[in-house]
Amino acid sequence: MKNMIMALLVVTVIKNLVNGQYKPVDNGSSVQFTIKNLGINVRGGFSGLEGNIVFDPLHIADAVFDVSIDANSINTGNDMRDNHLRNDTYFDVAKYPRIRFVSAKVEPSNKKGVWLTSGKLTIKGHTKDISFPFTATASSGGGYVFSGKFNINRKDFDVGGSSIISDNLEVTLNVLAK
Repeated sequence: MKNMIMALLVVTVIKNLVNGQYKPVDNGSSVQFTIKNLGINVRGGFSGLEGNIVFDPLHIADAVFDVSIDANSINTGNDMRDNHLRNDTYFDVAKYPRIRFVSAKVEPSNKKGVWLTSGKLTIKGHTKDISFPFTATASSGGGYVFSGKFNINRKDFDVGGSSIISDNLEVTLNVLAK
């Protein structure tokens, strides 16, 4: 029985590697943002990555990203600000606990080793189309590190009503997937 379970586990791992299916790993990943508040850059991040990634650079048209983060995990290094950002004016984490991106298309760019993804980003119940370039670097432990950067307008997602913070912010992704 023990050998059968081990054999099934090995077959499952091999099948996932052959199919290019990966899971984002929270430890070793970062989802960071930078936004101006009173003209000063404020940095923060999220954790709680979950989802599924299908990626094979030889079959890029079949690539799929369906990943999300825990909105409640917001961390700017200031507990009072983080708690304020969790309320209904900003992320409303009680009602909208996850921020999600689902790709619609992945294709090569005109730069070697850089791909372009287009898809739907959902924050606080608002879904918008976004596109951004990314790289995929093979990880020494298997899998990939996906790195990309994009800008969004927080008002497109009904996040925050304050006029002292910038409408636009930059999101930087470094996602380890195994």
